[in-house]
Amino acid sequence: MSATITLPDEDATFRMADCVADNAAAGLTVLLDGPVGAGKTTLARRVIQTLLAREGKAEEVPSPTFTIVQTYAAGSLEIWHADLYRLTSTSELFELGLEAAFDQSFCLVEWPDRLGDTTPPALRVTLSYGGSDTSRNCRLEADGPLAQNLQTTLLKAFAP
Repeated sequence: MSATITLPDEDATFRMADCVADNAAAGLTVLLDGPVGAGKTTLARRVIQTLLAREGKAEEVPSPTFTIVQTYAAGSLEIWHADLYRLTSTSELFELGLEAAFDQSFCLVEWPDRLGDTTPPALRVTLSYGGSDTSRNCRLEADGPLAQNLQTTLLKAFAP
């Protein structure tokens, strides 16, 4: 099922990130799609910072553009933040250990088109520019029970 919500400003994006953090669980993957500058890293960074803050941790959350993967621990929850922009082949995913992380960790993946056939069941969040500099349209597509639960929660939270 696909649905679209509007994020009128950065505060709405942060509310969405907090909602994702509220539902973060091992085995849940969120695929962040959209053009450069659409807010993928902003959304991922806020989710991670929210989860860490709940554990009393304050940590800088850099974009993993050059490292490809950054991992964090929020209590017993392992968080993987991947930016696959620089990958040239799906064989590189095996070296990263990302496939195992999909089953065992909470994963946020930017540029998920690089996953190819290895794409796990996930909530795909496609961000696009809205009607203003700060507005974003956000298409949600859920595959799998954890993703469907998160999608339902987000749609309720952002119902008009």
